[in-house]
Amino acid sequence: MKIAGIVLAVLLVLVLIFGAKAMSIRNELVTQQEAIRAAWSQVDVALQRRADLIPNLVETVKGFAKQERTVIDSVTKARAALLGARTPRERMQANAALDSALGRLLVVVENYPQLKSSENFLRLQDELAGTENRIAVERRKYNEAVQRYNTTIALFPNNIVASLFGFQRNDDYFQTAPAAREVPQVKF
Repeated sequence: MKIAGIVLAVLLVLVLIFGAKAMSIRNELVTQQEAIRAAWSQVDVALQRRADLIPNLVETVKGFAKQERTVIDSVTKARAALLGARTPRERMQANAALDSALGRLLVVVENYPQLKSSENFLRLQDELAGTENRIAVERRKYNEAVQRYNTTIALFPNNIVASLFGFQRNDDYFQTAPAAREVPQVKF
């Protein structure tokens, strides 16, 4: 009888220890999911800032480059797609399209020396460059938060607790577009 009580007490202590550890792991996973949401929110703020700058940039270029309608239209459409995207994955895809359209717009600008020297355009270009740097920093922080969460879920015994509570791996990383990996050709 005494031995059964001792065994029962030991089992109860072990269950309590496992339960406390499981709750600790669950709380850590919840904290990391919130860190991912917060990091995404910062990316979203930076993307919104860029989207807000684009109409001013487009209007400035329009005045100088009336015949470049297709490039200006592609920037406008890409911005609209970014603003209309709802999920992080949709925002990432729309952002990649906007990156491409802005790149084409900046190539057009090279053909207009008077535009490049416009004070308004230079100010907008500087603001856009600063915003692009902010976006890069926030993307990096977001990817680090996702990586930290995914690593935590994969570790033992966290993986057991994660599966018990329904935590899933998050693969919504920002990645470089395939076109950006190509080496540019320089010809003189």
